[in-house]
Amino acid sequence: MKEFIKRTITAFFFAGLLLGSIYGGCYSFAAFFMLVCILGTHEFFQLAKKTNAKPQTYFGIVAGCVLFATCYIAASTSIYYPLFLNIPLFFLIFIFELYKKSEAPFLNIAFTLLGIFYIALPLGLLNFLAFPLINQSLQYDSQILLGFIFMVWAHDTGAYIVGSLWGKHRLFERISPKKSWEGSAGGVIATFGIAWLVSGFYHLLNLQQWMGVGVIVVLAGTYGDLAKSMLKRSIGVKDSGKILPGHGGIIDRFDAILFSAPFLVSFLLYLYIFKV
Repeated sequence: MKEFIKRTITAFFFAGLLLGSIYGGCYSFAAFFMLVCILGTHEFFQLAKKTNAKPQTYFGIVAGCVLFATCYIAASTSIYYPLFLNIPLFFLIFIFELYKKSEAPFLNIAFTLLGIFYIALPLGLLNFLAFPLINQSLQYDSQILLGFIFMVWAHDTGAYIVGSLWGKHRLFERISPKKSWEGSAGGVIATFGIAWLVSGFYHLLNLQQWMGVGVIVVLAGTYGDLAKSMLKRSIGVKDSGKILPGHGGIIDRFDAILFSAPFLVSFLLYLYIFKV
């Protein structure tokens, strides 16, 4: 019971902070997700160290922040050349490794780049949801971002409740013994229910397009959760961190968003290019 209360209180305050940052405008949105980028990247590197790797933690965090910031500039202004700043930063990782005198440079470089790719890149892509091309105004518009987050939460909540009550058939027992097909079905129903509700309030996308977002959330979100579980299981940890009492770490809370964001941005780009 105490664990449930702790989880509920943490979820309440975390959801309030997240939604408040998005509703607060472009600067509070950017500040919040930049902080998530810093904490999430640091958390990933701490997990990587459990494999005896020594990723370039501080430079990796800086590179991740630059990637997020340049994505913000590109999304909000349609000026894309700042994105090229990331290319030399990635190659500096190889140069800095020369001076570490490490016995496992392959491992260190790989984990540093993976942390940026897995955490900072998807968070940077959220800027293209906050300034959607489909809006054609370069103005901050939280409709798609909020709808996306509501669907991710609905999917997680639906899967958890239905799986806890009726889950019997394991979805992917080797990786995540507690996840069930019944829970997955509950997540699907909840996601499309929220997609239908969202379409009535947020009109930047029509109902069919919101349902397309729902498909992405269901598929990419499920695989994102499984991929995170696979990584944690490989190093023998239960949670990615302890920053969120009762919920684990940043990666634990953002796994579905991290995995879904690239697919969603690609989907929106498709809608924009082909005027579907």
